[in-house]
Amino acid sequence: MKTVLVTGGTGFIGSHTVISLIENDFDVIIADNLINSKKEVINRLHTITGKQIKFYNVDCCDKEALSLVFKENDIDSIIHFAGLKAVGESVSKPLEYYSNNINSMLTVLELMREFNVKKLVFSSSATVYGQSEDVPFTEQSPLGMCTNPYGWTKWMIEQILKDVAHADPSLSIVLLRYFNPVGAHESGLIGEDPQGIPNNLFPYISKVAVGTLECLTVFGDDYDTPDGTCLRDYIHVCDLAEGHVKALNYIDTHKSGVEVFNLGTGKGTSVKEAIAAFEKACGHSINHVFGPRRAGDLPVCYASTDKAREVLGFEAKRDINDMCSSCWNWQQKNPNGLSD
Repeated sequence: MKTVLVTGGTGFIGSHTVISLIENDFDVIIADNLINSKKEVINRLHTITGKQIKFYNVDCCDKEALSLVFKENDIDSIIHFAGLKAVGESVSKPLEYYSNNINSMLTVLELMREFNVKKLVFSSSATVYGQSEDVPFTEQSPLGMCTNPYGWTKWMIEQILKDVAHADPSLSIVLLRYFNPVGAHESGLIGEDPQGIPNNLFPYISKVAVGTLECLTVFGDDYDTPDGTCLRDYIHVCDLAEGHVKALNYIDTHKSGVEVFNLGTGKGTSVKEAIAAFEKACGHSINHVFGPRRAGDLPVCYASTDKAREVLGFEAKRDINDMCSSCWNWQQKNPNGLSD
């Protein structure tokens, strides 16, 4: 059984990926400093999988602490999720984002070299495509032109990984560019649990639906789209998790170097359509108002998923209704999120 180190494994995408890895017979170790998550996630993962998962409460920027994880385990591969991820916060705290996100990746790479670990999947983002309006985005679309420090950290880390792989041809690295992960595990035991007021659409809708927040503001209804609201490529987090398993399987059977894949559904859903689907899932209306456009928002953003389908054999199976019903199931069972 191959051992995968999942950094940031108690976070939203990381925790769902841990489940998929265990379901596909990987042995999993989690390293997380719990800055954006709660330790209760470990208990929930045990309930779902029936496995006791080895957990290290470490900061991935702390080389000495993280080296212990490598010393105590025979690590075959790494999925690196650990990092700060709030777009708005990155604008107000750029130093923290550049320092944390880039240093954590450098620390992992140094330890990979020291302990002879050759396989890495990196959690990247569609934010690396910046403000281009040439949709759908393919893996060859122009990069850069990022609109916030968070996006630039992803762009910079991608470049670091390409340079490192060029210098060491024995490395095999996959960069996964996500679009908009939403939804929750079917059990309702884990889901998106943001700290404070949510920045993203679906956790905000969920909290309005359950009564924790009063009203959703939709930023702009005068875009050049079919209903005037922005179109985004929402992908169910469980589909996304399965994409990481396929990326690891790809690394095992293909040449070294760096490969890049978009993970999305390949189509856009408007904000109005998302609200309507959530209203169907929860059985009542969602209180919302329309406000002015938000700076930096693209009218349309969705993925070309041809490469992931043809090379990885990956295709999203769950639709917007599945995303909304699983979100609602999670939110109803955990109206105030997870306790510490």
